[in-house]
Amino acid sequence: MVVLLAELTLLVLVAGLLVYALGVWSARPAGAARLPARRRAELAAAVAQARWTPAHDEVDGVTRVLLRRSYTGLDGLPVVLEERVLETFPAADPAWESRFTESMSRARFRCSYLNAEERPG
Repeated sequence: MVVLLAELTLLVLVAGLLVYALGVWSARPAGAARLPARRRAELAAAVAQARWTPAHDEVDGVTRVLLRRSYTGLDGLPVVLEERVLETFPAADPAWESRFTESMSRARFRCSYLNAEERPG
């Protein structure tokens, strides 16, 4: 009877470990598969080339002027590392065009400053 109880306990522990391992495996991020060394080096070089660029969008009737730090990913598409909102104003503002032009000018200046600040030298 004691042997049967020990075997049952061992079986429950092994089953629990398998369920735990399966949960950990399935919960890992999709991109967590390790890249080969060459691809990791290419990715590191691409990230090192990340630059700040001005951008804009409209969300819920509000125009946002943005600063984006991005690089070209291994698939050739842009990857945004960071996005900062520089200024917002209503999209229906009568002075929208002048505000937009001035904000984008400030964004271009700020991006050039940030890129110069990050450049090794």
